[in-house]
Parts: sequence; structure tokens; C-alpha cells
Amino acid sequence: MTEIERIRGLSPDDMLMLGIKDVAYIKGIDVDGQTAFGLFAANGKPIVVARDRETAVAAAWKNGLAPLTLQ
Repeated sequence: MTEIERIRGLSPDDMLMLGIKDVAYIKGIDVDGQTAFGLFAANGKPIVVARDRETAVAAAWKNGLAPLTLQ
């Protein structure tokens, strides 16, 4: 089986797990009518909610995760 064939054979759950230990994403969210920033694992699991984007980014780095921003 070639590398391409192995990649094509990944299930949606397998794809969600890619990067789970290395990458997190930051997304603006609404908390009680206020804008906050959520830090989420690659699989979508919430990690932390912060008042500002900079704090969410710092939390990602502190936890050994590379932060990506979603809009």
C-alpha cells in the first residue's frame, strides 16, 4: 500500500486526531453577550475560554500547542 493509499483510507475520526497533540485553534465565541476567545483542541474539544485573543494564544503556547486562528 502506498502512502497516498494509506492517507485516502483515513476515516473522519482519524482525520480529527491528526495534530491533536500539536495544534489548537482559537475562535471568537459569545459568552453572556460578550465576545470571548475559545481555545479548542484539533478535534474540537474546548480547552479554555479567555477574555482576549492574546490570552488564548498564550494559553496555547503554555500547553505546548501551536495556535491557529479561525474566523
